[in-house]
Amino acid sequence: MLTSIFVTTMLAGTVLKLWLSSRQARHVAQHRGEVPSAFSSTVSLTAHQKAADYTLAKTRFSLIELAAGLAVLVGWTLLGGLSALNHLMLGWLGGGMGQQLALLAGFVVISGIIDLPLTLYQTFVIEQRFGFNKMTLRLWVLDLLKSSLIGALIGLPIAAVILWMMAAAGDRWWLWAWTVWMGFNLLLLLIYPTFIAPLFNKFSPLQDETVKARVTALMHRCGFSAKGLFVMDGSKRSAHANAYFTGFGASKRVVFYDTLLSHLTADEVDAVLAHELGHFKRKHIIKRIASMFALSLLGFALLGWLATHAWFYTELGVQPNLNAPNDALALLLFMLTMPVFSFFIGPAFAQLSRKHEFEADAYAAVQTSGAALAAALLKLYEDNASTLTPDPLYVKFYASHPPASERLARLVA
Repeated sequence: MLTSIFVTTMLAGTVLKLWLSSRQARHVAQHRGEVPSAFSSTVSLTAHQKAADYTLAKTRFSLIELAAGLAVLVGWTLLGGLSALNHLMLGWLGGGMGQQLALLAGFVVISGIIDLPLTLYQTFVIEQRFGFNKMTLRLWVLDLLKSSLIGALIGLPIAAVILWMMAAAGDRWWLWAWTVWMGFNLLLLLIYPTFIAPLFNKFSPLQDETVKARVTALMHRCGFSAKGLFVMDGSKRSAHANAYFTGFGASKRVVFYDTLLSHLTADEVDAVLAHELGHFKRKHIIKRIASMFALSLLGFALLGWLATHAWFYTELGVQPNLNAPNDALALLLFMLTMPVFSFFIGPAFAQLSRKHEFEADAYAAVQTSGAALAAALLKLYEDNASTLTPDPLYVKFYASHPPASERLARLVA
């Protein structure tokens, strides 16, 4: 029964993704030859066509990713890949915590190797073709090694704790594991800005006194405090521009990409920062964390129930262990299959995210200038080659941010 449900849902999701991507590609291509009238005086045809070509390239690449992802998912589940890896680890290590951690690590390593060609193509072909990639192969390899080491140092201990709870904490293990998982995520929010992010990028205190004074005044006016104002050397990896807040509580930092500061005026920087402040003032961050708490609790509870049923394994192509724990198998099988089902609730979260973006825009327009934010957004859309003519249905299903036409129309109204 579960096999039929899984296959039907997987195929339905694949067909829907193909249909949405074809709509997106067709809509963008049809509008490639002319800049939308609302932007005709501010966006050149060359920039508009670059954005269209970049979007089309990414959309076509997403179809390759979709096909590869589907093949890998079926390989791990129905074709027995996960079961084979598990039995291989059992033969080497026997049952116990070591075998389970080795199964998790082996899965991550193999999955990473499978993803490597697509990741390299995206970075060094697509991003390179459109002038966004600034990484050398050496830097890319160093990033991969550092992220892998950090992932192992952080991931293996938390995995060991959760596996121990699954074995030792009784029927309600999932509640205790959820508590540990949430505490771990909150801890990451605290330590990431200070200890992890600097391993990949250089963060320098903001030196521009004019911008610093304006930003400080804006934050004071909005009742917001941060540990510091920093400029990140994003240009050594990408030409894309951005600004963001990171951290939690007393560890909050304001971070500007160096590419952003080089493209925007002081008024526009203020407006972009005010937008980010709007997310805090409208409690979007707290709401997202609360949503993450609730969804993860539901996920752990569901896993706690599924892991006790043999059909959960056998119906998805996995032969459970008879004389050894199945906890790592359950974790991996749950992680592999749940996205197949959760895909269909994605539009609800995308809609909520777009609503939050509109609210943050409105806050920024009051605190600074709607015209300045509109000008900044237009530059960011152009600098990041974001299409001005996305398919409306594709936007409703996927987009976490409203399209430029809707955002700018509200700001200049």
